[in-house]
Amino acid sequence: MDLMPEPAATDTAPLAGKAALVTGAARRVGAAVTRALHAAGASVVLHYRSSGEEAAALARDLNGIRPGSAALAACDLLDGAALKELAPTAAAAFGGLDILVNNASSFYPTPLGDIDEEDWNDLIGTNLKAPLFLAQAAAPALRARNGLIVNLADIHGVRPLRRHPVYCVAKAGLIMLTKSLARELGPQVRVNAIAPGPVMWPEGGVDAALRDEIVARTALKRIGSPEDVARAVLFFAAEAPFVTGQILAVDGGRSIGW
Repeated sequence: MDLMPEPAATDTAPLAGKAALVTGAARRVGAAVTRALHAAGASVVLHYRSSGEEAAALARDLNGIRPGSAALAACDLLDGAALKELAPTAAAAFGGLDILVNNASSFYPTPLGDIDEEDWNDLIGTNLKAPLFLAQAAAPALRARNGLIVNLADIHGVRPLRRHPVYCVAKAGLIMLTKSLARELGPQVRVNAIAPGPVMWPEGGVDAALRDEIVARTALKRIGSPEDVARAVLFFAAEAPFVTGQILAVDGGRSIGW
C-alpha cells in the first residue's frame, strides 16, 4: 500500500499520525467509530468477519477522503490462531498501532433453560475472550506508542437484561477486564470502556411497546445514536490523557431511570 505522509496533529486533526484498529468496523456503531477516528486524522484498519462488501465500501470512502488511510483486515474473532495474527497485521498496515477499539459483539437472547454451549462460546467469545486475547496480542505495539484500548461494554454489564444472561455476564466480564488491563498495561497504555444504552435498536427489531418503555425510562426521553458512542471514543483518544480504567455510560440516563 502506498501511504501519504501524515500531517502533524492539529486542533482539527488531533489524531494525525495515529493508527487505529476497530473490530466490527463495517457497520452500525463500529462504522461510526471508524469514521470519527478517521475524521480526526487517524489511519484506520477496518476489521470484519462476514461484512466484507460493507467494509470495503467504507474503506473506499475513507481512502477517497485521504488516500492510503484505510486498510482492511478479515478475521473470525472466535478463531484463536487467526486472532493472534490480527494485531500484528494491523500494526504492519501503518507502521505501528496507537488505538485498539474492541467493538465487535454478538447479541441475542439466551433464556434460562434454552442456553447451550454454542451460545456460551459465541457470546463469551466475541464479547470477552476476543477483547482479552486481542489486547494481549496488541500490547507490545501499543506500549511502543503509549497507546489506548477502548472496549465497548454495555449498561447491561452492570444491570441485567431479562432473557440475556450470557450476554450480560460477558459484558460484566469486559468491564472487569477493562479495569484489570488498565493496571496490567499501565503506565504506557490507557484502557477504558464505553457502556452504551439505547443508541441503536437490535437488528432483529424491538417491539414498539418495549421501545416506548425504554425511552420512557431514559432520563433524556430519547434514544441516542452511534455517533454519540463515537464521540466518547474520540474523548478517550484525544482529550483524556490522564484517564484510565474508567467505564463511561453513554446512555441518556437510562442507567439511572430503571
